[in-house]
Amino acid sequence: MKFGIMFFSSQPYDGNKNKYHVVIEAAQFADTHDFCCVWIPERHFDSFGGIFPNPSVMSSALAMITQRIQLRAGSLVSPLHDVLRIAEEWAVVDNLSNGRAAISFGSGWNVNDFVFYPDRYNDRRDLMFQQIDTVQRLWQGESCLRPNTFGKEVELSVYPKPVQKDLPIWVTSSGNPATFTQAGSIGANLLTHMIGQDIKALAKNIRFYRASLMENGFEAADRKVSLMLHTFIGKDRDAVKNKVQAPFKEYLRSAVRLENKAAKGGGAISGGHQVPYEETSGTTMEELLNITFEKYYTNAALLGTVETCKPLVQQLEGIGVDEIACLVDFGVDDDEVLAHLEYLNDLRMACAD
Repeated sequence: MKFGIMFFSSQPYDGNKNKYHVVIEAAQFADTHDFCCVWIPERHFDSFGGIFPNPSVMSSALAMITQRIQLRAGSLVSPLHDVLRIAEEWAVVDNLSNGRAAISFGSGWNVNDFVFYPDRYNDRRDLMFQQIDTVQRLWQGESCLRPNTFGKEVELSVYPKPVQKDLPIWVTSSGNPATFTQAGSIGANLLTHMIGQDIKALAKNIRFYRASLMENGFEAADRKVSLMLHTFIGKDRDAVKNKVQAPFKEYLRSAVRLENKAAKGGGAISGGHQVPYEETSGTTMEELLNITFEKYYTNAALLGTVETCKPLVQQLEGIGVDEIACLVDFGVDDDEVLAHLEYLNDLRMACAD
């Protein structure tokens, strides 16, 4: 099993504190301790992940302070971007990093993010797959035609030329079997999480994905399934639970608040589900947070010690997961997160191939 570091900060930062301190330090740690990658998300207009409005910007910064680790967008919400700009920006990242750029494409779900391109929301999934194809063609040196101000078609190519011949691509899925299957049909890697699926459902979706790869002429063993898990490893399980419970519940509360804003705006919540907007009472919210935390703590996150978390990693490996994307910045104090990366590295070594 391979391990990477993922970021998705939801915590409020003090105005005098470097908002990216934990990202910089954790990326450098991962780079020097044989982690496979760093994942940078895309989120807009909210404290829940909003310090990451464009993964190419952060990845460019990390390219200058790392040497080996792959720099991945996780995820790039491609319908919010012009496809030419995606190719240009990530070609820069590829050059700055000497060929370490990679992108996991996501179709997006928050209707309020689509203020950039309001007309793209309903067809966002189909558009994402079209954009993936276009980015790869541009990356490989092909050109495209676009009309200029006066309606004249001009032929455009991407500069700077990338270092890598092919851009490593993932597709992000919240658990929709159709997305797993379509990702396999184009030979993409896959990034997913356990927010809307349990291990049994994940195993079934991975089987769909691998079957689709083989049906479309791709070697299943050459493609990766990456799974995001909230992560905090320590030396005492009870101490870890006491440390993570309050910030994790606040993280969940922020996620619920963001989903409510999306539903109130008339759009889907994460996973593409369409639900009516409704307020949740304080008592009901606390009950939901407690139940959800216990679910994650028990069998859907790496929260504990090397000994207590290793069986989950082995179980996930058994159903076809190749990499864990360890989401570390869910609200625990930055210094605690960084200090406990040593224990995460111990888990990585304990689960090494």
